[in-house]
Amino acid sequence: MSQHGLRVPEIDTGRPHSARIYDYLLGGKNHYEVDQRAGDELIAASPQERSAARANRAFMERAVHHVVGHGVRQILDIGTGLPHAPNVHELALETTAEARVVYVDNDPIVTAHADALLRSSDAVGVALADLRDPRAVLDHPCVRDVIDFDEPVAVLLASVLHFLTDADRPQRVVAALRDAVPAGSFLVLSHATGDLGDCSGARTVYDRASAPLTPRSRRAIERFFDGFDLVEPGLVQVPLWRPGTPAAARGAGIGIYGAVARKSG
Repeated sequence: MSQHGLRVPEIDTGRPHSARIYDYLLGGKNHYEVDQRAGDELIAASPQERSAARANRAFMERAVHHVVGHGVRQILDIGTGLPHAPNVHELALETTAEARVVYVDNDPIVTAHADALLRSSDAVGVALADLRDPRAVLDHPCVRDVIDFDEPVAVLLASVLHFLTDADRPQRVVAALRDAVPAGSFLVLSHATGDLGDCSGARTVYDRASAPLTPRSRRAIERFFDGFDLVEPGLVQVPLWRPGTPAAARGAGIGIYGAVARKSG
């Protein structure tokens, strides 16, 4: 079977997948029983997991509004997960009709859902590719059809790098993406951490899923922003990144850091 001219791997519905677990935590319907069981185990181990997923999604929405509000018209959303309204392209289109977005994920179920939802728009693309191979992401025909790498790009890595182990060399991955985009581009990144609580229960769940969970310290996450200038307030718990209301800033127990940064000239 092929998709976008590439061979699609077999869909494994017998093992939880991080994107589908996230869909369950957000209240979506595009997951399997095995993903729901894994999500329930996560909540049992860490009762704030559902709140953390929602806080992460809200951070991403605020970050998209920020980068588009600062003139970026192209977004490369890597590790996008299953579609959730409002989707990234819908958020961008609230500001400009010129927005162009490519969704990238390594789960064929994710890309199939996204493709079915978005195929009517020439300004939105869907690519089946794996972040562990950034060159394959950047060279994907769909990415090249939609994204002009001579113009600023916002690269979204929302809750995806913690599914890369140290052996996957995540800093090398981010550096490759950074080097591919011009000055004025943005990096939007969120990442699980063990700084604020015990992650052992969550790690046990993800050890049985499609990718293990690798929480990192704030200092380790900051290194992903090498070559970028952090936007205020810097790297903080995701509810604390430019919250719209005091209620939105309640970050106790949310073990996810997030930040937005701009590539200078």
